[in-house]
Amino acid sequence: MSELAAELSQGDRRPAPPRPGMVWIPGGRFRMGSDRHYPEEAPARPAAVDGFWIDARPVTNQEFARFVEETGWTTFAEIPADPADYPGALPELLAPSSVVFTPTLGPVPLTDMQAWWRYVQGADWRHPYGPQSGLKGLEHHPVVHVAWRDVEAYAQWAGGEIPTEAEWEFAARGGLEGAEYAWGDEFTPAGRAMANTWQGDFPYRSRKPPGTFRTSAVGAFPANAYGLYDMIGNVWEWTRDWWSTASPGAPVSACCAPSNPVGGRLEDSFDPRQPEIRIPRKVLKGGSHLCAPSYCRRYRPAARHAQPVDTSTSHVGFRLVVRPT
Repeated sequence: MSELAAELSQGDRRPAPPRPGMVWIPGGRFRMGSDRHYPEEAPARPAAVDGFWIDARPVTNQEFARFVEETGWTTFAEIPADPADYPGALPELLAPSSVVFTPTLGPVPLTDMQAWWRYVQGADWRHPYGPQSGLKGLEHHPVVHVAWRDVEAYAQWAGGEIPTEAEWEFAARGGLEGAEYAWGDEFTPAGRAMANTWQGDFPYRSRKPPGTFRTSAVGAFPANAYGLYDMIGNVWEWTRDWWSTASPGAPVSACCAPSNPVGGRLEDSFDPRQPEIRIPRKVLKGGSHLCAPSYCRRYRPAARHAQPVDTSTSHVGFRLVVRPT
């Protein structure tokens, strides 16, 4: 047993966080998933995680900028795509670009995501809305337009890891076993917005003040009972698990030894609707500022979403964990 693990096993004593701004989650057993919402969340099932440290807030633009400055890292959105990876793709879609939410002018069918999503050339983490945009005033907002390779690189640089789906969900629940939301069973208790989610008519009309319908500064909304901010809403967050709905009923463990992989299987993660494009997908958690009661009720700890590893968007970010060794 390591010195850190031995100290943690003594119960009340806690070492200093391994990185600034991290919160210790003691671990335990819980009911993962939900039988009451989207089919990919079911069935609700027993799960267990060991104790771990987790960032109290998502990684911000300011923090990601420090990483890029020290390493010279170029994000996936800033690199032209290889035509061999995307057979039949239009040339303009192979240029450095990323996916940006664009409000519509009025009501549209909510089955047509292309109505509000655009591939925008020159959109990346530095230019979240397109090449003419920048980060002024967004320094403490979550970094977005980060693909899987980017978050892995940041984690290695920062001395952390991406959480498993089970770790993330356990932390998001804040010890509220069986609660619908990270703060209880009411979406807006006493009319109070508890997370940065869509307010208004999606995807064309927002009731928020002008300029605030996208991401918000991390920590702008209340923390959950573990002291974690923005686990729900603001931005979706990457987890390390491969997307799968093949055998969701099996007990889940967050053990991370290579001989005991977590989550789904790589071979199950590909999108069956695009058999010609073999891009694996990871699990996202937490919902975002675009989740609305009329469209995407994924502002709950149990909710999950599939994200191709090569895709970056204006509403996906991440946070890190550190596990005792």
